[in-house]
Amino acid sequence: MARIEACIFDAYGTLFDVGAAARIAAGEAGAEGWAASWPQIAADWRRKQLEYSWLRAVAGHHCDFWQVTQDGLDWALAAAGLDDAGLRERLLSLYWELAAFPEVPAMLQTLGARGMRLGILSNGSPGMLDGAVRSAGLQGVFECLLSVESVGVFKPHARVYDLVGEALGLAPEAVLFVSSNGWDACAGAAYGFTTVWVNRDGAPMDRLFGTPDHMLRDLSALPALLDGA
Repeated sequence: MARIEACIFDAYGTLFDVGAAARIAAGEAGAEGWAASWPQIAADWRRKQLEYSWLRAVAGHHCDFWQVTQDGLDWALAAAGLDDAGLRERLLSLYWELAAFPEVPAMLQTLGARGMRLGILSNGSPGMLDGAVRSAGLQGVFECLLSVESVGVFKPHARVYDLVGEALGLAPEAVLFVSSNGWDACAGAAYGFTTVWVNRDGAPMDRLFGTPDHMLRDLSALPALLDGA
């Protein structure tokens, strides 16, 4: 591994638990009629959110990530046969309060104590990223919160990955890019980053134009991986 000077993280699904909104809502009073379906609703919501981002990027019809988040949820609720404005409002509210995965705070603290430069590169809008960082108690941890909104196209367009070098003044090989999205880790590798795919679900490798350098099951082992670099 080249000398790594910065760790840049994808946000949703990598640092922040995107399944938490549906999981929490399913445990609340009044959710009995749909609670058993929350894993499918969460999975459909995330899948359509990403699909809509890719389709908008290809078609040149950009909007911010909050719009595709709402559109993805609407599709997921329709697929589950749910037409409930109150539930929709609650799920969207919870999306602004996503918790970090349990291992994230200690991992970031360890890397920060070593002098590693830390940042986020995300499809999320600036407001969404600020809200996620605050809700997870991670204020002041990151040197930069980079949003695709500054270039007007979603990942995996190369213009998005350009934002890292522009913000930090580093060549791609000095950056460790970490994502739980296999397609994102593949694209980051093709761009020139050293990449880590956080494969939380044990999914097969995507067949794309790049291959991640490393694969982890969660982020707890990231400091040790850098120790071995």
